[in-house]
Amino acid sequence: MSDTAARAPLAVAPPSRLRQYYVLTKPRVVQLIVFCAVIGMLLASPGWPDWPVALAATAGIWLVAAAAAAFNCLVEQHIDARMARTAWRPTAKGELTTTHTLLFSTLLCAAGSALLYWLVNPLTMWLTFATFVGYAVIYTVVLKPLTPQNIVIGGASGAMPPVLGWAAMRGEVGPEALILCLIIFVWTPPHFWALALYRAEDYRRSGLPMLPVTHGAEFTRLHVFLYTLVLYAATLLPFVAGMSGLPYLVAASVLGAIFIGYAWKLWREYSDMLARKTFRFSILHLSLLFAALLVDHYLGLLL
Repeated sequence: MSDTAARAPLAVAPPSRLRQYYVLTKPRVVQLIVFCAVIGMLLASPGWPDWPVALAATAGIWLVAAAAAAFNCLVEQHIDARMARTAWRPTAKGELTTTHTLLFSTLLCAAGSALLYWLVNPLTMWLTFATFVGYAVIYTVVLKPLTPQNIVIGGASGAMPPVLGWAAMRGEVGPEALILCLIIFVWTPPHFWALALYRAEDYRRSGLPMLPVTHGAEFTRLHVFLYTLVLYAATLLPFVAGMSGLPYLVAASVLGAIFIGYAWKLWREYSDMLARKTFRFSILHLSLLFAALLVDHYLGLLL
């Protein structure tokens, strides 16, 4: 073997086809969706839920959410290819064809819908399918390239998981489920705009009219702060409506104050590092908030 050949870099094997399909489902995003749906299921149950129904609902919602994520990757493959954050996706790199991705999304959606219809209830299936259409078509195809308020309007579909979980257990959509939906709806803009702030150049190259690109960073930072104030008020509604007790109120107050603190600093003393920290905390905020609601729910049953 020649000395030159010995020093040649090893070829990096492409990811397996299974791994490529898995990436299309945006696992981290779908995990948060399913987590919120499960919280809705548990809160809708006066005691322990009907586990076979809950498991079927969880699997069905996961499948349809994964289908929507894959369809999003398909529609935005050329945009993803221009963004450092998403250029590694298999659709953006051309590792999966349009036909393969569309078939994969269709099969996931069909399987999830069948599970929900036959093992849960038709209402949950139709609400979940409507959420798929809202995210994959109305948000991705229509709103995202059209208006800088895309994430605000499109956030309605992303706020649906607790409603889906509630409907799975009760066969109806109650006001409690709508309160949970409202919390996620108001949480979405500051969560996503924090990301958009430190990825503004990515979005500028993509041609998408994200708020930092169309209205500037300072305008966006102010709106992140204002939305955290509205979010703080929204997170108190479960206590006001009698859904929770003092443990949740304390948790919501502390988490909300921390989020407001991040947003205030982001507005007044911006840095990309702080924007990243704000984005990461926003995910922790929602997860801990819903976990606190669940703990409060079961404490109330025990006491």
